[in-house]
Amino acid sequence: MEKLLFTGGTGFLGKNVRPILDKMYEVTTCGITPDDMIKTNLAKEAPVLDQHYEVVLHACGKAHVVPKTEEEKKAFYDVNYTGTIHLCDALEKVGTPKALIFISTVAVYGCEYGELITEEHPLEGTTPYADSKIKAEEYLTQWSKRHSVVLGILRPSLLAGKDAPGNLGAMVNGVRKGFYMNIANGKVVKSILMAEDIAHILPALIEKGGVYNVCDTFQPSFGQISESVARQLGKRKPISIPYWIAKCMALVGDCLGSKAPINSYKLEKMTKSLTFSNEKARRELEWEPLDVLTHYNI
Repeated sequence: MEKLLFTGGTGFLGKNVRPILDKMYEVTTCGITPDDMIKTNLAKEAPVLDQHYEVVLHACGKAHVVPKTEEEKKAFYDVNYTGTIHLCDALEKVGTPKALIFISTVAVYGCEYGELITEEHPLEGTTPYADSKIKAEEYLTQWSKRHSVVLGILRPSLLAGKDAPGNLGAMVNGVRKGFYMNIANGKVVKSILMAEDIAHILPALIEKGGVYNVCDTFQPSFGQISESVARQLGKRKPISIPYWIAKCMALVGDCLGSKAPINSYKLEKMTKSLTFSNEKARRELEWEPLDVLTHYNI
């Protein structure tokens, strides 16, 4: 089997794709956890590699945190951008791979709402998370050209899987504790991807390269997802509150500050759909994503 170096391979994504990858490649993980086979902090140093790898899956990154200080903002660039440079420096010393797959994000587009956004959309993300990923994409594009490496850039949407982080994890926790509520019947739609689909798309991407959005084709609503979560947890179907009640709560939250559970900004994000097109990946890579409602298990 080909040797694959997997940065961030012991995190959420790694736990969901390793059972599949281990059947396809000889996997070596690289990161900061005690479970990583190569222990290194990419934000601070280039890892010491002792062999050549045919494939690199670069998923190490910082996300799911809203930075409040300049130091916290800098941390995104240290991990997502400088960490990528350190990885490439290390790869050059043992021989560059035939392919490098970078896990980016749909946040690079900078969109708060929209429908079926494609890869042609300008990269207008301005948050430290989005901007650091954009810079990493740009660096890898030039580096790969110089070293004749096939570069695949995946821009996943919200990821679903075991122990999902971020908004989906917050939904699961809220449903479990009985305080999750949908607004206006949960009609809002956000693109979601089963994390294990990263492994499924890998072989074709390694051969072809390119930049692709990856998400479910069906695009389930938050109401549908929360009902599925509730069924799996043996909980009641989450209640739905009218938009006008949520708006009143948001206005109160505006007066309470950033720690309020809901404010006008959060309400807008919760009630405006944001979806991305996976048509390019399906057409060029002959890939079909898993149906999230069918395959997402808590």
